[in-house]
Amino acid sequence: MKMSNRSKMNDFDCVVIGGGHAGIEAAHAAGRIGARTCLLTISKDTIAKMSCNPAIGGLAKGQIAREVDALGGLMGLATDATGIQFRLLNRSKGPAVQAPRAQADKYKYKNHIRTLLEQTPNLTIIEAMASQIVTENGSVRAVKCSDGRIFRAAAVILTAGTFLGGLMHIGAEQFAGGRLGEPAANELSDSLRQIGLELQRLKTGTPARLDAATVALDKLEIQHGDEKPVPFSFLTERIDRPQIPCWITYTNREIHKLIKDNLHRAPLYSGQIASTGPRYCPSIETKIVRFADKDRHQVFLEPEDEEKSTIYCNGISTSVPKDVQDQIFKLLPGTENARIVHYGYAIEYDYCPPIQLRQNLETKKISGLFLAGQINGTSGYEEAAGQGIVAGINATRKLQGKEPVILGRDQAYIGVMIDDLLTRGIDEPYRMFTSRAEYRLSLRADNADRRLTQVGRSVGLVGEKRWAKFQNKINQIDRLETYLKDTVTPGPGRVSLWDQLRRPDNPLAKTLGDNPDVKAMSPAEDVLQAVIIDAKYQGYLTKQERLVANLRTLESRKIPADLDYGNILHLRSEAKEKLSAFQPGTLAQASRISGITPADITVIQIHLKKEISNIKHQK
Repeated sequence: MKMSNRSKMNDFDCVVIGGGHAGIEAAHAAGRIGARTCLLTISKDTIAKMSCNPAIGGLAKGQIAREVDALGGLMGLATDATGIQFRLLNRSKGPAVQAPRAQADKYKYKNHIRTLLEQTPNLTIIEAMASQIVTENGSVRAVKCSDGRIFRAAAVILTAGTFLGGLMHIGAEQFAGGRLGEPAANELSDSLRQIGLELQRLKTGTPARLDAATVALDKLEIQHGDEKPVPFSFLTERIDRPQIPCWITYTNREIHKLIKDNLHRAPLYSGQIASTGPRYCPSIETKIVRFADKDRHQVFLEPEDEEKSTIYCNGISTSVPKDVQDQIFKLLPGTENARIVHYGYAIEYDYCPPIQLRQNLETKKISGLFLAGQINGTSGYEEAAGQGIVAGINATRKLQGKEPVILGRDQAYIGVMIDDLLTRGIDEPYRMFTSRAEYRLSLRADNADRRLTQVGRSVGLVGEKRWAKFQNKINQIDRLETYLKDTVTPGPGRVSLWDQLRRPDNPLAKTLGDNPDVKAMSPAEDVLQAVIIDAKYQGYLTKQERLVANLRTLESRKIPADLDYGNILHLRSEAKEKLSAFQPGTLAQASRISGITPADITVIQIHLKKEISNIKHQK
């Protein structure tokens, strides 16, 4: 299928539904690569709205944000332009687990993203509420909206966030909505069921927001950003803006008793909410039940904008009744006289279990329909953005008749996430952690550009400016590493500077920039750090590369999409059932499905070899 020169007003190559963090990356990628793209959003004013914490990054999430940037996405650029506090987490630990995090001005962030989208070629933003996915003969054909308009396209990317069947809870109060003040997309849920997709329910939540002027911030522990902020985007040279601190307070026994006494009124414990919430970002009521021995829990009071007009209360997400929330803040040090701008709430929503997807994020059932973000059961802005940019790339490549871009587990955290979703399924909102990546030594935040910029360039997403900057960096790294390997210190042993750098706690790492020859090369700071890390990790990465080579052998063994596992002799019944449900694309994917044993993989390999042999014999 080729991208067309469509002339009718409502005819596009690609339609993206939803202007959240998945939708904006998908729409930008598709438009920039060359597809005539339409972004459907309920309101242009809510594009890139940070409905939860206005923060980007964190452990593993920061790596994903860097990967999105390296591929040519928007998240890193917008964070650098609107961030109000930057911190490099785990600075005292190794580079493999270090990650950038930034608090952003939520108003400036969404405005900046909207401006970038409006400058994106081939992209039209239209205000409308999608209500139906129109299909024909198992392929997507159009999107119908609640006002009757129909937008035709051969590729549709659905990034509905929490809007599908969204139901919000504050105590016994229940009201439909995708997020506060916005309607739920119930018709769209019904449409997905009608075209044969399975939907299930998940839950997430958010804490109250406070009027910053009514919080006694001067009485609280202060948390400053880094003196020398580390940018998110590889295009950003440095960040010179003043930073705004966050503040820390703690719950206490009185608050815990208050919540325990009112658990029967909390939707999570009254039976009002039956769906599963995020294990690693629990509500305050869940923390108090799960960690009954703790006398206090840390709460970060984080400004939501540069003017410090509102405060996000990170650590006390809740859906208890409003009167209980009022009392919680009267008992929380620093907020005794605070005014609540809006109360915390929980939200239940529909999602599509991701085993219904192919590796390119296209649904197995409907050709041309791609899903990205929370609809696939993930949580977090970064996880959504990572899926969005991959869906945008692959929807466009499908239109171009090209092979999809599949990021490996050894290539990107985004690759780990998508593979996890497809092979392991989920029973709670998926969140990325460094521990999920078996090759995390090479999946660092600092080298995301070296891993993925070439990929972004090859699909047409990385522009000339980013490519020139990247090429210059690679040339500087190669030149410096060559010098270090060729330069041998005098005296006994005659060890090269490179080998000195490889030694643990060698002082050369701290003084390398002062070397006259190195100074003459004028390497940028990120180049120096890249070379130091390369030297430090060389031995570990050599071992890891051997493991990756074994993985690639299995990844290269494709499994036919129409393989009937029921007809494979000696394959266990459980394996037949699970493999038929997941339909893995490669032997490596099959090996990662829970319950699939090495013996099962061997049986499949033998079966495939026999099939190939039979085909050759018939010829």
